[in-house]
Amino acid sequence: MKVLTVVSHPRVDSLTFAVAARFVEGLADAGHETEVLDLHRIGFNPVLWEADEPDWAGEKIYSAEVRAEMERMSRYDALAYVFPVWWYSVPAMLKGYIDRVWNKDFAYGRNKLRHKQVLWLGLAADSKEHMAKRQYEQMMNQHLNISIADYCGISNSRVELLYDTLSSEPEVREELLSNAYRLGLDYENKL
Repeated sequence: MKVLTVVSHPRVDSLTFAVAARFVEGLADAGHETEVLDLHRIGFNPVLWEADEPDWAGEKIYSAEVRAEMERMSRYDALAYVFPVWWYSVPAMLKGYIDRVWNKDFAYGRNKLRHKQVLWLGLAADSKEHMAKRQYEQMMNQHLNISIADYCGISNSRVELLYDTLSSEPEVREELLSNAYRLGLDYENKL
């Protein structure tokens, strides 16, 4: 399967990028083909301007930047997003990417996304217990799996969170990286 792996973090030396690298290793070892799209390094502009505002009255011609990303997405069978959990959601960069690229008549409206599945791989500084206490994980699942993916035609969507990502313990970091590798290795089987 061809999987587009989108990473959203301002620093390439972050745990988010280390997790993305291990996830991609798992994908490769399972025989999948992938491209890593680094939203910051390509200079993606997450701000939705008039050129990319959905047009409910007719056929919309989106900006060149958005059309290029729509074309990129169209070349893949499946999607994976790797990001830090900030304010119990995706970072603004990734939210802007979704706002602009998962747009009307490409992802919803006359057309829906044709991707077989999507994985939302978030890195949470909180513990699993703290996230559960306030139902943050449930909220993220509802938002990403139902309100975004399913609405856009991808019913096979899953949020996977890695917890305690600020831990300085080497064994915790190694476990996070091992989990990321396993998620890549089992990408097609787990969703």
